[in-house]
Amino acid sequence: MFKKDLLKNKRILITGGGTGLGKEMASHYAEHGADLYICGRRLNVLEETAFELKEKYGVSVKYETLDIRASKDVDDYIERIFQEGPLDGLVNNAAGNFISPTKDLSHKGFDAIANIVFHGTFYITHSVGKRWIDLKHKGSIISILATWVWTGSPYVVPSAMSKSGLNAMTQSLAAEWGKYNIKVNAIAPGPFPTKGAWERLNLGGNDESSMASIPLGRTGEMIELQNLATFLMADGCDYLTGQTIGIDGAQYLTGGGTFSNLDKLSDEDWDQIRAMIRSSNNKDKANRS
Repeated sequence: MFKKDLLKNKRILITGGGTGLGKEMASHYAEHGADLYICGRRLNVLEETAFELKEKYGVSVKYETLDIRASKDVDDYIERIFQEGPLDGLVNNAAGNFISPTKDLSHKGFDAIANIVFHGTFYITHSVGKRWIDLKHKGSIISILATWVWTGSPYVVPSAMSKSGLNAMTQSLAAEWGKYNIKVNAIAPGPFPTKGAWERLNLGGNDESSMASIPLGRTGEMIELQNLATFLMADGCDYLTGQTIGIDGAQYLTGGGTFSNLDKLSDEDWDQIRAMIRSSNNKDKANRS
């Protein structure tokens, strides 16, 4: 679909770029010539991804651990990058989520999601954007949201609230920063199977109910998300800004939030789900050590 050098000489930062959707977008950017910065909280996956992309595509891939919830750490990190030269693009991909009945949600659990998705995304967007403005440098921001910014979604209220706030940020900054030649857009993916999200959010590995709610009858293919992310980052669509683009096979148009079907679960079912999520989290911790 694209020329191989479409993103040549562009310097792009992807938060949460070591795994999942972040890694997939980083890979497509590298394939089309971009030099990359990736950050996240797990050093081992960042190292592996950086090595893999450098070997495969011959581009520069620099990595660093970063907790985007820490505003000073974020600003220090962005300053170090800009000391080498200004970024051209930012992908706000880092996130967190888990499913839970809201009545069982602790304030600590709410903050765990909101501090990453809502606060952390703003910290890094603000840190990059203000430097672009000072330098009069053209830039492009893409945030990865979810279709429940339009529909809401039960059982993921902290994420739905936070990502809805980022949808408002996308529209607001597009209007405010357009005069600085900064475009701000977002992508709202439907089901795109990735190991981390699928283990926590696709209960029991059974996706038949999800397929039934998607008019196209299938989950998304990574190349489809990659193509959209590259299109939004490339030159040539600079008049497109302030938009959140759904890529979900028209799932959200069929009505109801992504997890509406969970209404049928009993308290005992939720106990089993919590045990499953804890098991998945423990596997992640074991892999880090």
